[in-house]
Amino acid sequence: MKVLKEASICLFRSDRPGNLLSNPKVNKHKHALYSTLLSNDQLPKELQEVCRVVSSSIGGLDDLESSLNQSTVQLTSAVVRQVLDSCKQEAPSRRLLRFFSWSCRNLSCDIKDEDSNFAVRVLAEKKDHTGLQILLSDLRKEGRAMEAHTFSVVAETLVTLGKEDEALGIFKNLGKFKCPQDSLTVTAIVSALCSKGHAKKALGVIWHHKDKISSVKSTIYKCLLHGWSVQKNVKEARNVIQQMKANGISLDLLCFNTFLRCLCERNVRWNPSGLLPEALNVMMEMRSYKIMPNSISYNILLSYLGRTRRVKESCQVLEMMRSSGCAPDWTTYYLVAKVLYLSGRVVKGNRMVNEMTEEGLVPNRKFYYDLIGILCGVERIDFALGLFDLMKRSSMGGYGPVYDVLIPKLCRGGDFQKGRELWDEAMAIGITLSCSEDVLDPSVTEVFQPKRKEKEEVRLKDFTKWPKTPTQAKKTRGKLKRKAKPKKKPAL
Repeated sequence: MKVLKEASICLFRSDRPGNLLSNPKVNKHKHALYSTLLSNDQLPKELQEVCRVVSSSIGGLDDLESSLNQSTVQLTSAVVRQVLDSCKQEAPSRRLLRFFSWSCRNLSCDIKDEDSNFAVRVLAEKKDHTGLQILLSDLRKEGRAMEAHTFSVVAETLVTLGKEDEALGIFKNLGKFKCPQDSLTVTAIVSALCSKGHAKKALGVIWHHKDKISSVKSTIYKCLLHGWSVQKNVKEARNVIQQMKANGISLDLLCFNTFLRCLCERNVRWNPSGLLPEALNVMMEMRSYKIMPNSISYNILLSYLGRTRRVKESCQVLEMMRSSGCAPDWTTYYLVAKVLYLSGRVVKGNRMVNEMTEEGLVPNRKFYYDLIGILCGVERIDFALGLFDLMKRSSMGGYGPVYDVLIPKLCRGGDFQKGRELWDEAMAIGITLSCSEDVLDPSVTEVFQPKRKEKEEVRLKDFTKWPKTPTQAKKTRGKLKRKAKPKKKPAL
């Protein structure tokens, strides 16, 4: 219970800067660990001991097996799945594999196909390629049937690991795994390949299994459209849309947004000036199908306009959005304010933030984190403090990372008094800061003052020595050629 209490404090302390600005995948893992601790606490004592042994990082795999041999738990098929499910987040994949192999040897008659499939999915989710190969080989040797869901997870993992040919090989030999090549498995391999841009290989699968995708054509075409979009291949993405029209498959908002993202991605690299006109043409096409662009459509365009610093076009898109009846969300205002701040139009950016608050939109912390960081980067610390005051008035919490940015920035700019005020304010509300208190000491913190660049003197070359007439120029070129002509080496 002490471990559970400490884990809950670490996971849910909103004022810890490491938790707020960390990778979302890490937060997801921590949440899963918290859930696992809760589930393990509710297990019987014998199972808790097995889970502790499997999840422990002390000792090798042989030590793990000897500890399992000494356990008194009544091993059943359900127990094996429960232990795998409870330990899959924090336990290393090889310890899970050894536990399952030990269970198979001790329960050779009771291990079912569902248990083997569950173990395969666990190792696939942990992206252990070698362990996954071992389990798949055992699955095939023992003549167990692979479920369609298991193949879907395996194919997605292999493609993510860059083993798309291996995923295709398993798909071609699904008969050896007693798994049919039906619409579910075809959709699974096509979706996995297209998720990483392998649309050409997905086309080969579709071509050889035309008779099996009649009921899932819409899903297949959408996956293919996404695959070409990942490759930024506008021509092939447009061909997919034309094929969908020809086959009578209705186009929806997701299809057009995917194509719009592909088009903007291509134009950012090759034709930035064509971003707005070509995107507006796509939106006109959407309206011809009675599909109205939503805030996601406009935000896609605004995000790419911001990448190319198209300030005027970004403001135009916001006005078009309002005039078309599509209500902007806080992401829209964030994208417009971001490009305004980056281009030095701070007052106009603040106006956008005020318009957002007047409309009653409540952004998340990322809105304030990013914009305050940008304002500090462009040396507009006074406006960053104003935006921080607005964040505090919203009472959303999570102020620790902002204090960690503003306090050192103020002190390095020479404003130690304001830095001290923010430090005392953070201490008063119980926020633990990652920056050291030494930053408030003028004798320790070096103050950087911006310096203007001195104008360099432009020195003109003396043109009086140059040849004035064509004849003189010809003689000069002849002299240069004679000087540059290499000497012949004497014959031996």
